[in-house]
Amino acid sequence: MKTAKQFFFVLAFVALICSCKNENNDASTNTTATETKAKSNEKTGQAFIKDDESTPTVLDIAIGSKDHSTLVAAVQAAELENALVNAGPLMVFAPTNDAFAALPEGTVDNLLKPENKDALANILKYHVTPGNYSKDFLKKFKRLGQANNQYVKVEVIDGEPMIGGAKILGSVKAGNGIVHVIDKVLLPPTEE
Repeated sequence: MKTAKQFFFVLAFVALICSCKNENNDASTNTTATETKAKSNEKTGQAFIKDDESTPTVLDIAIGSKDHSTLVAAVQAAELENALVNAGPLMVFAPTNDAFAALPEGTVDNLLKPENKDALANILKYHVTPGNYSKDFLKKFKRLGQANNQYVKVEVIDGEPMIGGAKILGSVKAGNGIVHVIDKVLLPPTEE
């Protein structure tokens, strides 16, 4: 009889351990499924890696500027964040919020719609040039090749470079290039 009791206790103990192990597996399976779902909703790419040690990228500079929230919203709507953190060098002509506000009423809202993503991306790429040129060095150019495969005209007016008719208000060096703050949204020439 004593052997039967010992056998019963051993069997009960094994059953208890197995049931705990199954509950842990269910909990870890649920956690993993939840984590996988959350990760699938996250944006991926180099633009979304947190880095507090290196020099800010051209995207970081725009995100950190209260005067460029419209530009940042446009970059996010066009899903171009990863392009602006590439090694570069990139020269970004960054229109201010006031420059976007000067466009005809409803233009920005219309461009931010998902169905206009390609048109918005084309306009934003027209604001990016490969290179890392200072404001003064830009005076040497007649035109610049932009990331959308078009050219923007460079003129020198009263000793200041004008990029597509936009005045450079200031410049900020970035880890992957330079940001030139401009007072006008550059619109690519239309193909006729």
